[in-house]
Amino acid sequence: MDASLWIAKTGLTAQQTRMQVISNNLANVNTTGFKKDRAVFEDLLYQNIVPAGGQTDANSQTPTGLLLGTGTRVMATEKL
Repeated sequence: MDASLWIAKTGLTAQQTRMQVISNNLANVNTTGFKKDRAVFEDLLYQNIVPAGGQTDANSQTPTGLLLGTGTRVMATEKL
């Protein structure tokens, strides 16, 4: 699968889970003792495209490098 499509897929999957958590919160808002949940996200691994201090062209360097993210995921749901 193309990398950009994979990144988009992971983001959409995470947002789908977030919407499910919100739907659960709304469905149970009047339940005695119910505490709402929240989806917690985390980044997936980064690919190091240009190392820190690497040349970008003949006259400049990147001080922090260039990192490319590979998506996101839901790490957990927590009670508020």
